[in-house]
Amino acid sequence: MDEPRDLPIFRPAPAEFLLEIAPAFQAKLMEIAPAFHEKLVDSLFDGVYFVDKERRILYWNKGAEYLTGYAAGEAIGRHCFDNFLEHVNEEGCALCTGGCPLATTIEDGARRTAEVYLRHKSGHRVPVYVRMAPILDAAGEILGAVEVFSDLTAKKSIERRVGELEGLAFRDPLTEVSNRRYIEMKVGQALEEFEQFGRTIGLMMIDVDNFKQINDSHGHAVGDEALRAMCKTLTHNLRPGDSVGRWGGEEFLVVAVDAGGDTLASFAERFRMLIAKSAIPVKDEHLRITVSLGATLMKQGDTVASAIQRADELMYRSKAAGRNRITLG
Repeated sequence: MDEPRDLPIFRPAPAEFLLEIAPAFQAKLMEIAPAFHEKLVDSLFDGVYFVDKERRILYWNKGAEYLTGYAAGEAIGRHCFDNFLEHVNEEGCALCTGGCPLATTIEDGARRTAEVYLRHKSGHRVPVYVRMAPILDAAGEILGAVEVFSDLTAKKSIERRVGELEGLAFRDPLTEVSNRRYIEMKVGQALEEFEQFGRTIGLMMIDVDNFKQINDSHGHAVGDEALRAMCKTLTHNLRPGDSVGRWGGEEFLVVAVDAGGDTLASFAERFRMLIAKSAIPVKDEHLRITVSLGATLMKQGDTVASAIQRADELMYRSKAAGRNRITLG
């Protein structure tokens, strides 16, 4: 990678060291073995990037490429406020264009951490834990900042669940979430735990808004990609123990264990928000989709069919009320 002549270049160090190492010692290490440290930081699973005081990206490691889908050549030279990652917080507030913690670190020199959601190049949302620290020169002046970010997806849980689905042939081949037969079994298991142990169980029926219009306007291939991107957003943001499956067409069912009313409402709103703030690349534009949700808790006397039907009816109330919303009941 050629180094721009008009920009200060900060050689990378291992992700954790970048947040801890004294500036003078770091400079000495860079003098001794810059190539070694560049290879080392590129071997990390964490994403690492450097910005100057104008928040222009000067370095983008292999981990950042993997977690975001953007190659170094697509990121270096851009400003983080160009908003190509569209960072949002739990409330859906855009961070790259206002309230950016990295910008605040450059201003005051304080280290920060946060949990945010970035938009992958392919459109889905990925939860990440970010750590920010200033980059200082020998005199202690701020030259820029480094951000290290880690995937918060319940990866092992998802891998275990996908492996189970593949082994039992209970996986939907298009979206790679469980199929209707499997998710119906999960509802049955959840109902047994509710009746025998009193566990609180939530169900969410999720339907893509105006899906026929997407297929008619952009073609079925784009519609399929929209479903895949939405399912990635869902699976990346499930808790361990929760399940999602394709109920039929563009309808999906989520089983949330140990989720009381407030928690279920929070989950449903988070899913709605994250999907609405995702985007699927289509030629020279980005296609945005929304979903309508119905969310309910298991009740005494419920059967698998009655609980699912109630979630489905609540979802249709969201449709009737204008779409892109949740209805609880």
